[in-house]
Amino acid sequence: MKRLAKWRLISLFAVLALVLSGCGEPFLSTLKPAGEVADMQYDLMKLSTLIMVGVIVIVVIIFVLILVRFRRKDDKIPKQVEGSHKLEIIWTVVPILLLLILAVPTVSATFKLADVSAVDKKNSKAIVINVRSHLYWWDFEYPGQKIVTGQELVVPTNEKVYFNLKSLDVKHSFWIPAVGGKLDTNTENINKFWLEFDDKRANDAGNLFYGKCAELCGPSHALMDFKVKAISRDKFDSWVTAMQGVKDPIKAEGAVAAQGQEIFNKSCIGCHAVTPANNMPDSARIAPNLTNFGDRARIAGILDHDKKNLKKWISNPETYKPGNLMTGKYPKMTDEQLDALAEYLMGLKVQE
Repeated sequence: MKRLAKWRLISLFAVLALVLSGCGEPFLSTLKPAGEVADMQYDLMKLSTLIMVGVIVIVVIIFVLILVRFRRKDDKIPKQVEGSHKLEIIWTVVPILLLLILAVPTVSATFKLADVSAVDKKNSKAIVINVRSHLYWWDFEYPGQKIVTGQELVVPTNEKVYFNLKSLDVKHSFWIPAVGGKLDTNTENINKFWLEFDDKRANDAGNLFYGKCAELCGPSHALMDFKVKAISRDKFDSWVTAMQGVKDPIKAEGAVAAQGQEIFNKSCIGCHAVTPANNMPDSARIAPNLTNFGDRARIAGILDHDKKNLKKWISNPETYKPGNLMTGKYPKMTDEQLDALAEYLMGLKVQE
């Protein structure tokens, strides 16, 4: 009875794991592709799975047939087929054909996904974004538009967006599961690739996708998230224009926010920029750019975007991201100072 109960428990967990493996949000699941790259990769996944399942089914059928038909009934030795040229040709040719069926579309997709020649063309209108990874946050520079954002990537839909990937500390990996990827960010070289965000499927996902670090990089690796806002080209151009219009730090509105801006200028501005200019050297990119902080979807990439969580993050970032480089960089603040600073930061918006 104890053994039976154990098997029932194992069966329950197996079924539960199978059910949970099918769960996925449209903004995070690789099984719900939302762009051309993701579609290509999903098709390759389906093709390889079909081939593997087909091989398993055929082997099982042959195994059962042999088990039933040739089960031993007496001491007679059945006919031996060792050295059969026909069988050897079959089990040599069939795997080769299966490999070719899988290899041809895989190689074709690999070359297509690696084509970033549009970036090097003169007068190219392609959107190019320089991605820099840090412990444990992301920096996005738009060299053509001369702006920088932190932790939140904004892209136009229905066109190729090209990425130059680089790490400023240790190896990370840039991955937007629903849209495609992943590709490593290294310290010694720049990796390049492109993605395309489908407009309809972006709308279905609320125009927000989740990005992840897919390379173990430290104690807060699992918390190194970023958000992607995929919007139409018209809205993207409006966002760019609004960001380019910010030449000086946005002035605080209200007495409390003004007090928060004063605190920010004394304690935070040494690491965080509040203008989107991209003329900073890599060595000066110490912390995320906060120009449009009030319009973000998450705080530190992981917390709900509200004043309560913002104050928690400022007062004790180590609790939420162990090993982060913000811990201990500024003096302890009173509740009144935290309220004022949160009021100022939540008001940093370039668009209403």
